[in-house]
Amino acid sequence: MATQVDPVGDVQSPAVKTATTPKRESTNVSSGVDIKDLLQAGAHFGHKTSRWHPSMAQYIHSKRNGSHIIDLTKTVEKLELALSFITKTTATGKQILIVGTKRQAHDIALKLAQDTNMPFVTERWAGGMLTNTTTINGRIKHLKDLESRMASGELANKYNKLEVQRFEEEITAMNVLYGGIKDMHAKIGAVIVFDPSHDKNAVSEAKKLGIPIVAICDTNVDPSDITFPIPSNDDAIKALQLIANYIKDAIEMGKAKGAKPADKIEAVEK
Repeated sequence: MATQVDPVGDVQSPAVKTATTPKRESTNVSSGVDIKDLLQAGAHFGHKTSRWHPSMAQYIHSKRNGSHIIDLTKTVEKLELALSFITKTTATGKQILIVGTKRQAHDIALKLAQDTNMPFVTERWAGGMLTNTTTINGRIKHLKDLESRMASGELANKYNKLEVQRFEEEITAMNVLYGGIKDMHAKIGAVIVFDPSHDKNAVSEAKKLGIPIVAICDTNVDPSDITFPIPSNDDAIKALQLIANYIKDAIEMGKAKGAKPADKIEAVEK
């Protein structure tokens, strides 16, 4: 094992030099990915060398002060591939499930989902959300039924205040688990995971069903299960937000492309 511990040499700060080199003009492309923004957001800071996963060696530039430094040129390359895939997927009208239950990713993932009108899981991944559709759909159906009956006043007319309050509490609790996937399609186009090591069950279920996975992979993650790994720090709020912004733009671009044929047909009819 000693020979496989860490092939990356201990280098001072060339990661910054490589990241900011003016020769890399391709860092500003149509997707808008800018290596300097990634650098400023701290996307290059990996975990302690003692916590690394050997499969991430290909994305590591060096190590410094006991921590790995991620090669941001690889981050740009992989992020652009992921964004292109996201755009193509949403252009076909398919939904993308956004998963971010870790504290640092929760608010960012939630806002991304709300801004793009995509299904999401940001509280807790309930086992079988993708693989046990019979049970999950049954719970969602029950939730929607309760919400409908509550909104129409049926529950208030039929039950006393205490019983109605219990129904309200049940609706609230169920929305914590299933609220983000109430309107999710039976077949989604992909799953975006902000931390595949934290939300490993989401990755496992998506992989089992053959659903493409886009995930932010820090140096402690095994990227072999990820279809489109994005090597980056997965704790820095600025880095997570920056990547989320790129993803949002890619989703909106895909939606716009998908809407164009319909827009043309509508224009002709008018």
